Amino acid sequence: MIPFSKTLLAWYGDHGRDLPWRRTRDPYAIWLSEIILQQTRIAQGQAYWERFMERFPDVQALAGATEDEVLRLWQGLGYYSRARNLHAAAKQIAAQGRFPDTLEGIRALKGVGDYTAAAIGSIAFGLPAAVVDGNVYRVLARHYGISTPVGSAAAKKEFTALAQSLLPPEQPGDFNQAMMDFGAVQCTPASPACLLCPLADSCAALATGSVDRLPVKEKGPAVSTRRFDYIYLRCQGRTAIRKRGPGDIWEGLYEPIVCDNRSEAAEGVPGDSSPAAATAADGPEQPRLLRSVRHQLTHRTLLVDFYLWEPQQEPVLPEGYFWISEAELDRYAKPRLFELLLEEIPK
Repeated sequence: MIPFSKTLLAWYGDHGRDLPWRRTRDPYAIWLSEIILQQTRIAQGQAYWERFMERFPDVQALAGATEDEVLRLWQGLGYYSRARNLHAAAKQIAAQGRFPDTLEGIRALKGVGDYTAAAIGSIAFGLPAAVVDGNVYRVLARHYGISTPVGSAAAKKEFTALAQSLLPPEQPGDFNQAMMDFGAVQCTPASPACLLCPLADSCAALATGSVDRLPVKEKGPAVSTRRFDYIYLRCQGRTAIRKRGPGDIWEGLYEPIVCDNRSEAAEGVPGDSSPAAATAADGPEQPRLLRSVRHQLTHRTLLVDFYLWEPQQEPVLPEGYFWISEAELDRYAKPRLFELLLEEIPK
């Protein structure tokens, strides 16, 4: 076995994290963990994994759920396309009658890319496929002194080939999980534990004093700013919400009245040129400002004013909105911004 791989596996045997999805070879449980953890820290994601496994113990149960049920259970994790893809993939698997056990079959599932397919395939089925993610880029870039900017097509090809060459065919799942844990626990982005690293003697970055400069990252897209208002309409124990339509990051989630008459709509961002603002302004009672928040998405900053509007008579709702009892709000999956607004609403 290659010294790098042998040392890494020995480290994993001593320091690997004890996680519930590592105590099983059930591909459903492993797939669920990989989807939840795609853009989520383990500290947060584990509780969601446990709730999903309790509510939907197998893929047939998940496939038979409604999208609203899945989104409601996912609420708070963000990146809701993951939940919609998870649900769609569960239906694919249920239709096939079993979980696919080849890389091609796993890769064909909705929301599954090369990394996720390699992780599931190697851990659940022992397929010899190396994973390549941020942790792997960092560990390999530092250890081998690779300065190719990560995020480029050239880097993906180079790092994938290197990771594959290091993969011990008899322990692909353990090796992949060792790489993940080593990058998350030992070779961290900031303040890596170099003095205690079992690979210190062969690490190119440590030898050349370039640990803090590797891996090299390409400049990401600029962060844009978006402004709009959320109005919580309360009238006779009821409130008004609408379901987000297809084509944006909050597809399938429910939100209160949105007023966005300060700038043009932007793709993938909440916003509405509906008569909501005019409806509120014409009412006998004016909405009152509760709070202004700054909410950060991956490539966008949202500046949102939260209002409470309590007219005595029910106003005509903008198109697409409908009335529900306030007591029923917990039944609807909501973006984090709506949850923040609800925290400001007096009971």
